[in-house]
Amino acid sequence: MGAAPEGARDPQAAGRAVREMFTSIAPRYDLLNHVLSFNVDRLWWRRTARTFQEKLSRPDVRVLDLCCGTGDMTRALRRGSNASSKIVGADFSHAMLQRATEKTRRTSLRWLEADALRLPFSDNCFDLVTSAFGFRNLADYDAGLREIFRVLRPGGELGILDFSEPKGLMGTLYRVYFKHVLPAIGTWISGVKGPYAYLPASVERFPTPEEMIERMRRVGFQGPSWQRYTFGIAGLYRGTK
Repeated sequence: MGAAPEGARDPQAAGRAVREMFTSIAPRYDLLNHVLSFNVDRLWWRRTARTFQEKLSRPDVRVLDLCCGTGDMTRALRRGSNASSKIVGADFSHAMLQRATEKTRRTSLRWLEADALRLPFSDNCFDLVTSAFGFRNLADYDAGLREIFRVLRPGGELGILDFSEPKGLMGTLYRVYFKHVLPAIGTWISGVKGPYAYLPASVERFPTPEEMIERMRRVGFQGPSWQRYTFGIAGLYRGTK
């Protein structure tokens, strides 16, 4: 979640459209994610949380899960964190955050309605910022990276988990599923067409791993990298301030 897709002619209007689109599927968002990914999404969240285990295990670590949706990545981070850690999930969809709150009533997780391009945090205040399958919806990827860089402490880490387009035979199968099968199933289960036609388009528009790594480097992240998940269907971008 976050804002409008990069390159939108009217970012504010497009941002409202994206917010309304995700709000419309919030009640069945989790079910659809699990069904459409064959439950692989759960493995991706856990793997990402394990990647940052050393950081999460530190006392009083401060973590921001950006574009958190209904909070599954946030919950995975919490399970692997130190008891004294402070974890905030932020998203600009009120409906998604309501679902996140319902799922985590007995935890210390905090939820905040906020735009990823205008975060209400001071400079240098988080040790780790993550984003799972939401960063590609931002109106301006470079501005989003700069905002994340701003709120990270020196030595803090970034982890962006998002879709990519695999190559070869797997890429061909993936594109058939993503462009034709997934939108049909998503529309059938949710009763809403827009989001599942939008999803493959947003992945096509997202920078390649090489382009994203270069964008991260230009913003100032040290050692930017991309770790491929499940044949390159998704992957984790990492960088250090």
